[in-house]
Amino acid sequence: MQRIVPGILTIGALAWSATLFLAPYALSSDDPRHVAAAALVYQAAGLICHQQSERSFHLAGVQQPVCARCAGLYVAGASGVLAAWILSRRPRAPRRTRMILIAAAVPTVFTVALEFFGLAYPSNTVRAVSALPLGGAAAWVFVQSLRAEALGPEP
Repeated sequence: MQRIVPGILTIGALAWSATLFLAPYALSSDDPRHVAAAALVYQAAGLICHQQSERSFHLAGVQQPVCARCAGLYVAGASGVLAAWILSRRPRAPRRTRMILIAAAVPTVFTVALEFFGLAYPSNTVRAVSALPLGGAAAWVFVQSLRAEALGPEP
């Protein structure tokens, strides 16, 4: 079981990321089943995101289920899990994990601080792009660590 968890999490990250981009189209569909499925996505996303319209991307004239910053985190997370599989034949738990994550969080923390103190209000694109390093690094570290643990110590 320990060996399949990283794969399941990878599939889940990719599916969730894709769902966030498909949900607005499903919500504007004429098919009640698509609308119901999209409503569930928006409800689930609302548990972890503020979903403010002015801070969200809109696709097909419909707001995405998460804000731009969360969208950036999820897209980068999906990319990070793929990178963890593709770029490493022998996964290792990353050294200096805290430093990697702290450095990756700097752009996100910076934009949040600017907004919090009323110094600037970055665009949705800037919010999303600033979240990319954190999402990618966190996903990469997580999957690398799980894969390394599943394989056991290096010979």
